[in-house]
Amino acid sequence: MTFRNRATRRYIRIHLSLSVLYIALVLLASLFIPDNAAPTPMVILFALLPGLVVLGWIWNMGSLLVNMEDEYLRMLEVRKMLWATAITLSICGGWGLVELFAAIPRLPVFFVFPIWCVGLALGQLINKLTLGDGGTCA
Repeated sequence: MTFRNRATRRYIRIHLSLSVLYIALVLLASLFIPDNAAPTPMVILFALLPGLVVLGWIWNMGSLLVNMEDEYLRMLEVRKMLWATAITLSICGGWGLVELFAAIPRLPVFFVFPIWCVGLALGQLINKLTLGDGGTCA
């Protein structure tokens, strides 16, 4: 698999490293934090560490946008992120309103970022279907 530019190669390298770190931190938290643990400072710290990786992913995406030299490819990435945001806000806002008025299960906040990531994939598909190009990682 080859990528078109240096910014994309850097993005993929950092993203994969952060993904490995995220999985390791979630596994460590799962091993060391018992189910229904009291919210002690150590438990909260262990639980929040993977969230710092999420910040790293978002920083990496922003860095990709800043470092991309091709305006067209940058537009595809921005468009993909806008679709992801629209999908996420629609799902979370809609589900939240249904929760408000009906006795349904709550959507855990943890799922907001994974929904956004699925939205990125859908945004890339929308780019491919409407513009004929999915972008640098298609």
